[in-house]
This record gives sequence, C-alpha cells and structure tokens, in this order.
Amino acid sequence: MNADLEKLVRLHHVEADLKRAESDLAEIPRLRKEIEEKLARDRARLDAARAALEASQKARRQNETAVQDLETKRSKYKGQLMEVKTNKEYTAVLHEIEGVERDIKAREDVVLEEMERAEGLSQDVRREEADFKGVEAHAGKEKAELDARTAKLEGEAAQLRKERDAVAASIPEEALALYARVAKQRGTGVAEARDGMCQACHVRMRLQIWVEVKKNERLFQCESCSRVLFYEPPPPTVVVEP
Repeated sequence: MNADLEKLVRLHHVEADLKRAESDLAEIPRLRKEIEEKLARDRARLDAARAALEASQKARRQNETAVQDLETKRSKYKGQLMEVKTNKEYTAVLHEIEGVERDIKAREDVVLEEMERAEGLSQDVRREEADFKGVEAHAGKEKAELDARTAKLEGEAAQLRKERDAVAASIPEEALALYARVAKQRGTGVAEARDGMCQACHVRMRLQIWVEVKKNERLFQCESCSRVLFYEPPPPTVVVEP
C-alpha cells in the first residue's frame, strides 16, 4: 500500500476510535444523572413514608395532650359540683361535665385510630428503608463502575489523541490537507472501497478507477463524495484438509 495512503487509513481508524471514546465519555454524565434521579425518587418515597408516620404520631400526641387538658377541665367541674347552691347550677355543671366527657371519648378514639395507623405506617417505613438500602447500594456500585469506565475512557482518549497527532505529523502536508478538507466536509476523510463501490456514499465507481483503487498505489478520491479510497484485500481462504 502507498505509504501516504496507509498513514491516512491509520489516521482514519485512530480518529474513529477517538470519536467513539469521546462519545462514550459524553454519555457518562447522562448515565450518572439517571442513577441520581432514580435514587432521589426512591429517597423521596422513603421520606414520604417517614413524614406520614411522623404526622400520625404528632396527631396522636396532640390528642393525648388534649385528653389530659380535658380531664383536668372535668376534674375542675366535678369540684364545682360540691360548691353549687341550686339545682339549676348543679344541672348546668353536669351538662358541662357530659360535654367534656364526650370530647374526651372522641379524642381517645382518635388516639386509638392513630396508634393503629402508625403501626401500619411503621411497617411501610421499615419496608421503604430496606428497599432504599438496596437501591442505594446498587447506585453506589453503578457509580463506582461509571468512575472506573470514565478513567478508562479518559486514558484511552488521551492515548488516541497522542497517536493521532503522531500519525498526522508523519503525513505530508498536501495529503493531510486533503484529508482534513474532506473530513471537515463529510465527517470522514477516508472510505473503504469494496465490490467496486465506495462504502461511505455507496456510489459505484467506474471500472478503470476500481482497478486502480485496488492497487492501493496512490491516492484516489471517490468521484461522488471526495473521500480518499482504500482497498482492503479479503483474508486468504483457509483450506482444511479432510
């Protein structure tokens, strides 16, 4: 193969590998964000379960405090019964006591309801905590894998940039300028020719051009897309003896 063509092909392969590495690196932040978003959703579910339990416990405490206040109020009314002078006053105080006792009963019912509700909510919290622990561990493992992948890809990219620069420096200025001009226009500066066709634009070349391209002796550009063409001979057929 022509020396300049061989270098251009090598430069093409190195740049393709570099683009893949850089593309994979560019995906890392999105993958990391997905992990964090899933973790945040599971954490929010756990926080919601804890908040519901805390609200139930708070409601129970408030009603327990209200019961204590009402019991104090009832005791006060009962003490007043010993001091009233008339039946009318006695009946009025009894009415107040009955009203307080109804309030106490209502508050005690709420306390019992919240105790039962808190029992179920406690189970929800324990389940969410166990689930989140597993999710958090898995997220930590995924992030560690992404860190390792990032380091590997950054190392590969750095090595490929170094190799690209070294190969480019060894290519004659005119050939490199041609390659760069076509690559800027087409995305790639080199294309494989196979079966009489450019494999980049899939346009069939003239027979005499195909014959020359197969020799790999000089730089030929595709008449359609302008990429520099190279031919990769098929591997020799291995005959297996019976």
